[in-house]
Formats: sequence, structure tokens, C-alpha cells
Amino acid sequence: MARTPETKPEKGSKKKQKLNADGTKKKGRIKQIIEVFKYTQEVDRTTLPWMIGAILGAIVLGVLLSWLVLGSPWYGIFMGLAIGILIAMMVLARKAERAAFGRIKGQPGAALAAMQSIRRGWNVDEEPVQIDARSQKMLFRASGRAGIAIVAEDSSAVSMKLLEKERRSIRRVLQHDNVPVHQIVVGDGDGEVPLHKLPNHMQRMKKQLTKDEAAQVTKRLNALRRSLRQSIPKGVDPMRARPNRKAMRGR
Repeated sequence: MARTPETKPEKGSKKKQKLNADGTKKKGRIKQIIEVFKYTQEVDRTTLPWMIGAILGAIVLGVLLSWLVLGSPWYGIFMGLAIGILIAMMVLARKAERAAFGRIKGQPGAALAAMQSIRRGWNVDEEPVQIDARSQKMLFRASGRAGIAIVAEDSSAVSMKLLEKERRSIRRVLQHDNVPVHQIVVGDGDGEVPLHKLPNHMQRMKKQLTKDEAAQVTKRLNALRRSLRQSIPKGVDPMRARPNRKAMRGR
């Protein structure tokens, strides 16, 4: 019986490529970092100097320590380079985040995007809790061990009325419970919190509730959730009032 020749893959054939949900080719990690760096450097020209300074500073410090401890600078060069690259990546991440917030600043839902970047400690409502149909001003809310945070995207009279309206609604639900309610206004004025500082501002709030108390507060706040679609002008959907995640990352 004649032996059938084994079929060999063509030399020019490519390996199976990873694809996104829309069928486009996934970008590699290094390519993503390069794109983030280009976008961030374009927005903030101090990004590259800070990254180079971090690497050089770590190398100099590593060389000095290696010279004093081991009597040789070579170990310090490699250790300093590794640590410097790590610090440079941290600098890039911080600068990129700030650049992304700067890009969405002033857009409806920008405050919600900033709140959703908080990794833990807060339960953020994905929908606006108050909205003014005429001006399309929105209010967002989160709850956690620090209490309740209601966030307005500006200090306009309409936003202030929404803040007070939501505060009264919360007090009706919580009745006489001693739960702190923090009213936060996003902006650059006195007493306001810049958009890029909003996540850190909320994370630094003092924890005043236990985990069980915070869970109970979140459960009772669910009673305030209501559908806003009937009071929304045609063509406006606050449920989708969130900036594109890829746009925030500079892609």
C-alpha cells in the first residue's frame, strides 16, 4: 500500500492571530504601551522627561548602593535599570490617566467614568440618579464605608438643585440613620474637585461604617432607583452617558 505523503504547512502560513470581538486584530502589549505613550506625550510634554529622569535616577541610586555594599557598580546598573523602567511605567500610567480625564473633561458622564475607575471601596450606580430634562445636567451616586457620595458635574444652579433634591431623597429613605452624605462638585473652582482627582478624593474619605452597615445602606438606596427614560429629551440617553473606554486610554 502506497504511503500517503504527509501534508506540511506552507512556509508562508501565519500563526493563528488573536482577534477582537469585532474581528479586528488584537494589538500586542508593547504596541499598546507605545500608542498610550504617544498620545500622553502629545497631551503632556513632561511625560518623556519624567520617565527618563525616573530611569536615570534609579540607575544612579542603584550604582551608589551597589558600590557601597558590594564594591562593584555593575549590579547597581542592572538593578537600577529594572527598577527605573518599573517607575517609568508607573509615571506613564499616572500621566495617561490624567490625559484621558482631560480628554473627556466637560462631556456628559465624565464624572461617572472617573467614579467607575475606582477599583474598590465604593458601589457606583451605573445610571444617573437625578437628571434635568431641559439642561441635561446629571447627578451620580456611590455608596461605601465612607457613606454616600453624590456627585455633580458642575456648580451650576441646576446642579445644585439636583444635589439638594437627591440629598432630601436619601434622608427620607435612611430616615434617622447616622450615615454621612458627601456632596461633591466636579470642577476647578474653590471647594470643587478636579475630574482627575475625583477617584483619589473619594478613596481618601474616612471610613465611618462597617461592611454590614455599608451593605445595608446600599440595599436601601436601591429603593431610590427609578427609570429616567420618560423624562429624557428625545435622542438623549443618560444610561449611555459614559465616555468610550478606549478613548480614555488614548486608543
